[in-house]
Amino acid sequence: MTMNQSNTPEKNTLVEKIGPLITYTRQLAREAEHFYTQDVDSIIKDQDSDPKRIEHCLNGILDFCFDEKMLQLFKKLCRYYYNIDSVATSEYVFFYKDMWDNDK
Repeated sequence: MTMNQSNTPEKNTLVEKIGPLITYTRQLAREAEHFYTQDVDSIIKDQDSDPKRIEHCLNGILDFCFDEKMLQLFKKLCRYYYNIDSVATSEYVFFYKDMWDNDK
């Protein structure tokens, strides 16, 4: 028996345990996407330049940037915020890279 074959039951058990967590995480990301999309769209539509509101939104979105749709929302708000505060926006890009960029 090879090493890979001997680990198969353990891997199956791990997948069984992690599977529901992955499903829940994806559901949570969809709920966050719904909530934050409304907020981002409102900020942009209203041309809101309040750094506290924008940064609060970016902070929340950043937690979900493992998800492609949330990452796109993060980028959308960063593009908007860049014209208001390029330094703060750059910091958020670095925060993203520190948290989620696997190419380190």
